[in-house]
Amino acid sequence: MLIVLRVHLPSDIPIVGCELTPYLLLRRPDTSVITDDVPESAPIDGYFLKYKWYRVQNDRNVAICSVHPSVQATLQCLGCLKAKVPVAKSYHCSTKCFSDAWQHHRVLHDRGTSAVNDNVNEDEELFGRYNSAGPGVINANLSGAVSSTSLTNGSTPFYPSSTQRSGGETWFEVGRSKTYTPSADDIGHVLKFECVVVDAESKLASGPVNTLLTSRVIPAPSPSPRCLVPVSGVDAIGQLDSSGRASSSGSFTVLSYNILADVYATSESYSYCPSWALSWPYRRQNLLREIVGYHADIVCLQEVQSNHFESFFAPELDKHGYQALYKRKTNEVYSGNTQTIDGCATFFRRDRFAHVKKYEVEFNKAAQSLTDAQIPTAQKKSTLTRLAKDNVALIVVLEAKFGNQGADNLGKRQLLCVANTHVNDHQDLKDVKLWQVSTLLKGLEKIAVSADIPMLVCGDFNSVPGSAPHSLLAMGKVEPSHPDLAIDPLNLFRPPSKLIHKLQLKTVAG
Repeated sequence: MLIVLRVHLPSDIPIVGCELTPYLLLRRPDTSVITDDVPESAPIDGYFLKYKWYRVQNDRNVAICSVHPSVQATLQCLGCLKAKVPVAKSYHCSTKCFSDAWQHHRVLHDRGTSAVNDNVNEDEELFGRYNSAGPGVINANLSGAVSSTSLTNGSTPFYPSSTQRSGGETWFEVGRSKTYTPSADDIGHVLKFECVVVDAESKLASGPVNTLLTSRVIPAPSPSPRCLVPVSGVDAIGQLDSSGRASSSGSFTVLSYNILADVYATSESYSYCPSWALSWPYRRQNLLREIVGYHADIVCLQEVQSNHFESFFAPELDKHGYQALYKRKTNEVYSGNTQTIDGCATFFRRDRFAHVKKYEVEFNKAAQSLTDAQIPTAQKKSTLTRLAKDNVALIVVLEAKFGNQGADNLGKRQLLCVANTHVNDHQDLKDVKLWQVSTLLKGLEKIAVSADIPMLVCGDFNSVPGSAPHSLLAMGKVEPSHPDLAIDPLNLFRPPSKLIHKLQLKTVAG
């Protein structure tokens, strides 16, 4: 029969609004081991898996500090209640905690009393409706009045009538599917997961019940406010309406964002960040909320894993009116799971633009062409080893569905070329960064000349202002005396007059 060998959760702390999907290791009757789900609709060898989730509620409710989610709260900010800030965000573990967090915490008050946010309904769904309790230090009732159809967690409602009691604990059944999404009602409580093998014919349990307990559920922390960089010479704010969209008929907005692929979000690389904050189920909802919240007409994302593009970003942004295009990195260097290779994704609003053409740039192919044409045979291998880093660029030609159609432009197509790239990040390969940027710009120049089309170049260039790649992009050239040119083991930039373009690009962010 089917046997459950192991059950565990990839994240150590459950967070409100973040899906919990236990990892199951199963052994089939033929002794083979699988990790797939086995629902009642598709049993294996006459058996399927049945799941249940419980909220373990003690007789005494516990308030959790909004800053230090593993610590019990001792005080509550009454200003949050007056400003209608979600109640879970009002708790602190000490006066020092509250004082240290005040600069950021004050922003919550300002947001709470400002105009209604576009995401208010979503916030209520995740954090519970705003608390209306009277003055007091601790509000022991953490249950929100949330009633959401999007967080049904299987066939069981959030407030079932059936419960189980053991000693000083009460178990409320809250879900009957493998995945469970904690709600505001779960804050401060431990969750219990049960999994049992069931005989498909008799519908009776076959074997022991496998269980696990989580840590206490914590509220999702508030993101730090963005520090926006003003654009010199452009009244960007004046061109946006109250919803954040471009108000002028001839203007549009653009968002470029490296979202950090899940495969790179490791505790080794980000040891200062708690593991639950690095988990993809937690980050993806925050990323989506922020991206959608900007209402950009064009969105260029970098480090988008191919599986996340197909299963999450493309379908989710489609719901908000975006069409999606994607270019995955090449995998000559990378040797892992091809589904986790990242790439560049470009989205645009269907009501604002139409897709005309797509170009894909693979810097590995450009390196091969350069090597074949210019590099002596004895140096070909070392040249390819240095230049082939799997980076790519996605170039999209769009046609605007808006704009000022004057007499001179009547009937003329308004085209725009959008480039989206992620340049190699190694700081000791400055020549490779510069070569990739130069290669991309040469390709864009050919498009600009052939179609007389304006250019928009977005991406993560892993370069600071004043570096050679930045100078080439913004100034159209790199001075021969630039210190970055001292690193040129392949003689790619000699003479330096090669590093020039005529696209007349301007920097719009630092």
